[in-house]
Formats: sequence, structure tokens, C-alpha cells
Amino acid sequence: MFLIILNMPLIGIWVQLLKVPYKVLMPLILTIAATGIFATDNNVFDMWIMFFFGLVGYVMRKLGFPAAPMVLALVLGRMVEMSLRQSLTISHGSISIFFNRPISGVLMVVALLSLFSPLIHSLWVRYKSGKEKEFTPSEW
Repeated sequence: MFLIILNMPLIGIWVQLLKVPYKVLMPLILTIAATGIFATDNNVFDMWIMFFFGLVGYVMRKLGFPAAPMVLALVLGRMVEMSLRQSLTISHGSISIFFNRPISGVLMVVALLSLFSPLIHSLWVRYKSGKEKEFTPSEW
């Protein structure tokens, strides 16, 4: 609520900030980010990590990979791994714990369907069109 009250009068300033050229804005953002990274632990290695992941992000953008899945993986990866480890510890290593309850079973089936949906879609399109050509992974 405080951020809404604070930012409502500042909308004009934020809009003007968007008009700043990229050549000026980028070094400013890099300087602020590097200063913040160094100020948290006084460690130069953290700055090298920041620059490395910046380079990874640049390469991903040039190759056309979306950034959102990588950000989600970095933010949620540790929590998901800890939860998986806890669940497997509770179940003594059995993955059936993920299918015991109806809601978890439904969520796992939905996750698997979304994972294989490109393959299912291409098979469905081929079945509907009646084509009998060789199926290649590039058609996914």
C-alpha cells in the first residue's frame, strides 16, 4: 500500500525515465547493480558472478530464448529442490507420494501433459491431416 501511495505521484518521473537513451541508461544500471552487489558482502567474486549471468542473459536474448523460465528457475529452484527432498525423505524415497492424493495426482498429470503438449499437438495435427510422412523432432 505504501508503494502505491509513494509511486502514484511519481508516475510522470518514471515515464520520463523511459525516454532516457539506452546508451546512457545501461551503464547507469550496471554501475548501480555492481555497487549493490559489492556492498552486500564486500566480495568481488559476487560481481564476477553478476557479470557472468549478465553475459548468459545476453547470449540467451541473442539466441531467442525467453528470460522468464530462467528467472523462475533461479528464484524457485532452491525451494522446489528442498520440497522435493523433504517429500522424498518423508516417503523413504518413493515417488508414489506425488500421486497418493487426488489433487497431487491431477497436478502431476497436468504438468506432464503441458510438458508433452507440443508432441501431442503435432501428432494430433498429423492425424487430422492424414499425412503419412516421417515424423521428425523438428516438427514439435
